[in-house]
Amino acid sequence: MTRKEIFQWVKEQYGTEPDYPWKDQNAVLRHCENKKWYGLIMKVRSDRLGLQGEDMIDILNVKSDPMLVGVLRTQPGFLPAYHMNKDQWITVCLDGSVSEQEIKNLIDVSFHLTKSKNRQQNRTNACADSDQKFC
Repeated sequence: MTRKEIFQWVKEQYGTEPDYPWKDQNAVLRHCENKKWYGLIMKVRSDRLGLQGEDMIDILNVKSDPMLVGVLRTQPGFLPAYHMNKDQWITVCLDGSVSEQEIKNLIDVSFHLTKSKNRQQNRTNACADSDQKFC
């Protein structure tokens, strides 16, 4: 999946738009009601991720179950979370090494792990009543 495809899918699935807090190409995916991040898409140099080369690559950081994080890091396309808690977050390379369905599943898990505990909203209309700029 490309960043554009992810942005389109999260808009359809959760009603959220990417937020660009650093005024660059790095985008945050956040809940409308609590502003918590459920995803972060960045362009990072390969060598900063422990990979060979200096090419810029797109990555996705998502929150996940710590036991799943450990298993995922042993598979191609997954790395310890870049600039995030490495026990609860995982970096996914958006280079085609991870299937679209697996990326969608991981985003869904992250979305549900980061939503408000006291506001159980239906995910399809999570932002329907919001007038927030990035919803």
